[in-house]
Amino acid sequence: MSIVSSIIDPVLNFHGWPAYAVVGGLVFAEAALFVGFVLPGETAVIIGGVLAYRHSVSLPLMAIVVVLSAIIGDSVGYEVGRLFGGRLLALKIFAKHQKAIDGGKERLHRMGGRAVFIGRFTAFLRAVMPGMAGTVGLRYRKFLVWNAAGGLVWGAGFTLLGFLAGASYTTLESYAGTFSWVVLALVVAVVAFLVIRRRRSEKAEASTG
Repeated sequence: MSIVSSIIDPVLNFHGWPAYAVVGGLVFAEAALFVGFVLPGETAVIIGGVLAYRHSVSLPLMAIVVVLSAIIGDSVGYEVGRLFGGRLLALKIFAKHQKAIDGGKERLHRMGGRAVFIGRFTAFLRAVMPGMAGTVGLRYRKFLVWNAAGGLVWGAGFTLLGFLAGASYTTLESYAGTFSWVVLALVVAVVAFLVIRRRRSEKAEASTG
């Protein structure tokens, strides 16, 4: 039995507040305590959706727990990065990920809060991006806005996905990463459409004004 299975399988037997506590705790710990290196957060969220499918928990309440846990956990991760980021990222556990870390920092400098939103949909960056944001000095207010947006889309999306998958969740886990990128692409497409529409509207008003 894998480490992930040994953690997740017993959760499928939970009901009520223990289920909310475990799923929320794992999501919180992903970035706050870097648990994401062992257990990707989306796995726990999918399980939360499956528990709702089994009527062990409420789907809306589980989604709320997941979203809040993601936002609060990332905020803790941000603060850890602000205080200890340089020393933490120098640890051996991050050595083989140095290229990804450098890329994440460069993206934060170039894109600011948008990098936080995008990082939410990549397993490794989801675990370390909040800490890196604190390390590079991204303003917390900006971080919080983009972090909350990412947490809402990701948390609600994966909870609903687990609910819709039901008993087929084990098959779904292997496609979780692909689904993350699909969701991100859809969000980017919608935002781009709204921006283009707004600019066209402004140009039309300027030409008639």
